[in-house]
Amino acid sequence: MKRVHYSWVILVVTFFAIIVAGIVRSSSGVFIEPFEAEFGWGRPVISFAFAVCLFLYGFSGPFMAAFVEVFGLKRMMVYSMMTLAIGLALTFVMQTEWQLIIIWGVMIGVGSGLFLTVLSTQVANRWFVKRRGLAVGILTASTATGQLMLLPVLAALIEKYSWRYATGLIFVLSLVMLLVIWLFMKNTPKEKGILAYGQEEEVEVSIVGNANRNPFKMALQSLGEGLRVKEFWLLAGSFFICGLSTTGLIGTHFISYCISFGIPLITASSLLAFMGIFDLIGTTLSGWLSDRFDNRWLLFWYYLLRGVSLLFLPFALAQGSITWLIIFSVFYGLDWIATVPPTIGLTRRRFGIEKSAMMYGWIVAAHQVGAGVAAFGGGVLYNLFGAYDWAFLLAGGFCALASFFIIFMKKHNPREELA
Repeated sequence: MKRVHYSWVILVVTFFAIIVAGIVRSSSGVFIEPFEAEFGWGRPVISFAFAVCLFLYGFSGPFMAAFVEVFGLKRMMVYSMMTLAIGLALTFVMQTEWQLIIIWGVMIGVGSGLFLTVLSTQVANRWFVKRRGLAVGILTASTATGQLMLLPVLAALIEKYSWRYATGLIFVLSLVMLLVIWLFMKNTPKEKGILAYGQEEEVEVSIVGNANRNPFKMALQSLGEGLRVKEFWLLAGSFFICGLSTTGLIGTHFISYCISFGIPLITASSLLAFMGIFDLIGTTLSGWLSDRFDNRWLLFWYYLLRGVSLLFLPFALAQGSITWLIIFSVFYGLDWIATVPPTIGLTRRRFGIEKSAMMYGWIVAAHQVGAGVAAFGGGVLYNLFGAYDWAFLLAGGFCALASFFIIFMKKHNPREELA
């Protein structure tokens, strides 16, 4: 019987590590109203803390990529998961708004940064030669799937007991995942005495081995290089809108938007979980497609269709029909982060495999700026108009704009993939 290549073990460990980090970060959506009720904090303040989280986890991405090159993949995964666990533990004793911002803004943001930004690229680059697009698709699917699928359970715990029980559950999950990473994660195939999946002969690729370099300088140099390239601006601009229309808006405010129409917390959370199931399908399929079709046109259609779905959501809620909301959840879920595999593909093809992780890290930073704008802006628009309608309509319009950004990119030469 043929043994399973250890690259797939690494993929499974990384998959679940990303899911746990995603659960921790995205649980903010179910904590907005409980924190308001218990501590008396206003929604703009709570939204600001979660916006800081989105901003920091995005901007930590390129630096995390550099730190991985200096200190190794396993060590950085251990440190990051440990930071999440400590932040969750401190949640039980927080009392003031500034503590909320430090814990849920800074600690959760930085702790989730590696897992939710560049880890998929790092693992795929190191452990896969064949099926690299598929590996990226599976790992990026876990980013949103993890953020969404456990939300109904957390919501049920909050509704039946309190937010402390929900926090306790994700705290235990982070400790279990910390142990799994410690036991099974490896930095490179060489540590196992094997080649990457699909690699036929050993080739020296300088992805790692920069122990004497300054990771901050490495990250900033990559940013300087990217700012001089048109494709970087187009990818970063479209990913800004991607973050605005997904994590920042849907991830933070969808539950509250549904509640404002009389939909129960658990039902709203279940709709998000439903999106997570279809995201797993859509993003994995997107990874497969990104190996076979022009990534520019994939992104064009992903953004355009997402915009249509966001324009449809206020109508679906106004109808008061769960059927319409399920249709939205399926359609939107398939497209939740289907944009990631082709964006990584275009980044790799333009900048080469050695630079792709840090370059993609900066593109993700733009994504999270957009997410932070939507997380905070959604709360502000709610306060101004007493409803979320304008936030979702504006996001739909921005998605249409993002689809046209991509068309301005030069069609890639397949031989650039070997760069």
